[in-house]
Amino acid sequence: MKVKFLVQEIRMTLPKLGTRKLYHLLKEQLIKEDIKLGRDALFAYLKRENMLIGKQKKYIKTTFSKHWLKKHPNLLKDLKVEKAEQVFVSDITYLKTKESTCYLSLVTDAYSRKIMGYSLSSNMNTENVAKALKMAIKNRSSSDPLIHHSDRGLQYCSGYYQKILNKNEIKPSMTDGYDCYQNALAERINGILKQEFLFYRTKNMKDLSSLVKESIYLYNTKRPHLSLNMQTPDKVHKKSEEIKHLSGSNIV
Repeated sequence: MKVKFLVQEIRMTLPKLGTRKLYHLLKEQLIKEDIKLGRDALFAYLKRENMLIGKQKKYIKTTFSKHWLKKHPNLLKDLKVEKAEQVFVSDITYLKTKESTCYLSLVTDAYSRKIMGYSLSSNMNTENVAKALKMAIKNRSSSDPLIHHSDRGLQYCSGYYQKILNKNEIKPSMTDGYDCYQNALAERINGILKQEFLFYRTKNMKDLSSLVKESIYLYNTKRPHLSLNMQTPDKVHKKSEEIKHLSGSNIV
């Protein structure tokens, strides 16, 4: 019963967290409580208690790339991302309320996986999508060279969006053709939010906006990532920035 309580306590804020990440968060408390339970045993326990997380449905793409606007080359093909705020990736996904369909635009740091900017709106107008970019730029703590990577969607290719990138000296990068795997990280972040946080259908956009804000906070500060050695995006981002500042202060 103690294990069940500990699991339920974590799932109050991270209700769709998978077993490996759940075990990582539980491990210290299990040792403290002198409960001998490995990851496989936890999986078996969750299965027995009908507490495993089921697979989620795939989400629908929201990209319109058959347009006449200029498409930029893919700058990430041979690039090694080694620090925070070196590359931002962007994407758009849809979310349904009981009243309407809304659209969530995200800008995520490719190194730390931290969501740097977001915008929820009732449509996919360029101005609404660009709000996420403006927030991400405002949240930057570095002035180092930055690449913005996205698919070839109309909003990202627009003059309005490109003007913001140019004004802030950010290099645009885009996928080649229609290969969704070239923007896989951005789409993966969308999937995590929808599958683990935004699965509850709210009444309206106002309620959804509050849920999105809370979900992004939990994603950035509480959810561990396998790709980040079970650290949170916020922790990895801060650590990367601290290393850069220390390196800069050592330059004579």
